[in-house]
Formats: sequence, structure tokens, C-alpha cells
Amino acid sequence: MGPLAEKKDELFTYGDYLRWDDDERWELIDGIAYNMTPDPSRFHQKISLELILQLGNFFRNTSCEVYAAPFDVRLPEGDEADEAVRTVVQPDISVICDQSKLDDKGCKGSPDLIVEILSPATARKDMKEKFVRYERAGVKEYWIVDPSGKIVTVFKRSNEGLFGRPDVYGKEDRINVSIFEGLEVELLSVFGE
Repeated sequence: MGPLAEKKDELFTYGDYLRWDDDERWELIDGIAYNMTPDPSRFHQKISLELILQLGNFFRNTSCEVYAAPFDVRLPEGDEADEAVRTVVQPDISVICDQSKLDDKGCKGSPDLIVEILSPATARKDMKEKFVRYERAGVKEYWIVDPSGKIVTVFKRSNEGLFGRPDVYGKEDRINVSIFEGLEVELLSVFGE
């Protein structure tokens, strides 16, 4: 992915986002627009595909659904109209179990699980801005996948409503996903041997 372009001179809403008529992908975080025109590495794609396969196989024939970017996730602050929402993101992977959050535009409300795969252009945003926004929105579990270090950092929502101290997993590990009983993600196939 090329350098991350930001439009910081004004704040935008989902209504603005829907009117943009260009071939680029964008995200809004608290009204700030970030250009997300894709150019992911082959390794990024491999990691994403393997995680989607493992998650998708587990959730087959359940009420939970797995989505890969580009897939709009709108994170309202309250009960504002869709057009007024100031945060719309496209996580690398989202798992949504509450069917009432899904519509033809994507997801409105917090997914149960979000996975972001770091790239040099997005690492800061994924680890800072998105972390804060996902925590505030009530995401139950947030994974940050570092392809270069071959590690996954897992943040789980605490009883206080914040992400607690993270669990860190390496390529030889398996992640027992606490929010989904019986789900175990094997990382050796995610990162390759």
C-alpha cells in the first residue's frame, strides 16, 4: 500500500463517504478520511486468506458471518442516522454474530471480532486510532497481525469495557478464541513454515 493519504482539513460523515465517486477506497475514523487504496503484499493476502478459511470453516452453518475487506463497518456513537455516522472502517477481517447489525451496506455496530493485518502504511493507524475506536465501539476481541514478526497480538474486552493486557502469539502457537467456544486458530499455517 502506498503512503496513507489523509484529508485532515475537514471532518466527514458516512453520507459524504457514499457520495465520493472515485476508484479509491476510504475509511473514516471520527470524521477524518484515510485513503485505503489497496496494494497489499502477497504475504498479507496469504495471511488474510488462511485466517478467513479457518474462521469461515468454524462458523459454517452458524449465525456468525465472516467478512473480508472491502467490507464497510459503520461504528455509530449512538443512535444517529446512517448518513451522520463519522466512523466507517474496512477491517481486514470481521466476524459478526448479531444478524441485526448486517444490511446491504455492510455492518452497523461493532463486530464481535476484528482482525487487522499490519502493513508499513497502516501500522500506526491500526495500532492507535483504530484500537481506540474499536475499544470505544465495544468490539469484543481485536487482533493485530504482524506479518514481519509473525506474531498476533490479541486484545480482549475486560469487564470494565476496555481492552485488557494483550496476549501475544507466535507462529508455532494456537489461539484458543475465548469469545467463541471451541474455536482454535492454528498460526503455523497462517504464517507458513
